[in-house]
Amino acid sequence: MEKNRDDDIVNNVWRESGEMNALQVLDREFLEVRAKILEIAASLDRMDRADGDVSMDPNRQLLVRGIDLLLSNQPDRAERFQRLFSRDYHDDWQIEFEMKNRA
Repeated sequence: MEKNRDDDIVNNVWRESGEMNALQVLDREFLEVRAKILEIAASLDRMDRADGDVSMDPNRQLLVRGIDLLLSNQPDRAERFQRLFSRDYHDDWQIEFEMKNRA
């Protein structure tokens, strides 16, 4: 395989700056992200093939909203995704979940 001059330039930029450019991040992350997307697709296929209809289930709808969020070009997708699946903070969470205060 012939070595590409552009690859040398990209690698040198990374070594000098200590940070990767977008292409380097894509190259590093591609296979792992592809595998995760495949796992999600397989899970959705299993839901679709199973008896019953979960299209109106709140959890399924939440998953769809999460996937839509990931497809957006808006910044901070990870934070917004986490917030989508998180509960709001309440000072009285220990009472709500019937946990004793350890203070």
